[in-house]
Amino acid sequence: MVTLTDIERESYKNSPVHRLEPRIKLLFTLAIIIYAVSLPRIHEKNMVRLFAIEIYLLLLVLAAGLDLRYFFLRILAILPFGLAIVLIQPFLRPSFIENYTPYPLDLPFGLSITYEGLDFGSTLLAKFLVCITVIILFSSTTQLRDMVAAADRIGIPREFTLLLSMMIRYLFLFWAVLKRIRTAQQTRLFDIWNKNVPRKWVIEQIGNSISSIFIRSYEQGERTYISMLCRGYGSGHEKTYYRAKIRAQDIFFLLLSAGCVLYIHIYV
Repeated sequence: MVTLTDIERESYKNSPVHRLEPRIKLLFTLAIIIYAVSLPRIHEKNMVRLFAIEIYLLLLVLAAGLDLRYFFLRILAILPFGLAIVLIQPFLRPSFIENYTPYPLDLPFGLSITYEGLDFGSTLLAKFLVCITVIILFSSTTQLRDMVAAADRIGIPREFTLLLSMMIRYLFLFWAVLKRIRTAQQTRLFDIWNKNVPRKWVIEQIGNSISSIFIRSYEQGERTYISMLCRGYGSGHEKTYYRAKIRAQDIFFLLLSAGCVLYIHIYV
């Protein structure tokens, strides 16, 4: 099982990718996402281009020395969210496609598959895979506090980065609280999959656990906000930056990545 501590531990490794300036990595991530999303919905070169981008990202993963087991487990954990949308595309007929070519396959309930739907669905899956790969690469090579600071420095609204910073500070705390609740339930032989226990009672226990987390989060948030006010929050001096500067190797990486993407788009 991948825990929050395991995910954050990956970002403390030392590699050329880890040592890149966080703003450069954030801009690189946004550029890859924008490029993948902006590709045509249906085009004969989409899959080749996205496959080449995915290979480049996997090379960066190897250069960063990330644990491949954790990396692919994180991809598999996110993949079902996009897979559900992709799987229904071959059965749909979007309005942006004028002519359809039916796939020679008899299906029940009057369903039919088209070649255009298969092409569009595979393109969506490839785009989704490229986007989550670059996001996981960025989050695995950048510490959480540096991610928020980089977003702040490139112009992301202060309110958004403030919420992110508060979430990062207490995400691990509430994860630990949840683990303590689960440990307490296991010591009392609570098993959500126990068929000998009424399902209504099991659902009630899960609801009680969720309620406990919400109550504790509300109380913790109130205490935190009061302590922040006591320390001068809101006076305009709470905005701090780290002192890292963009170096020559950061610019080289950004130019190299841009050149690779342009080469893939033009010549592939």
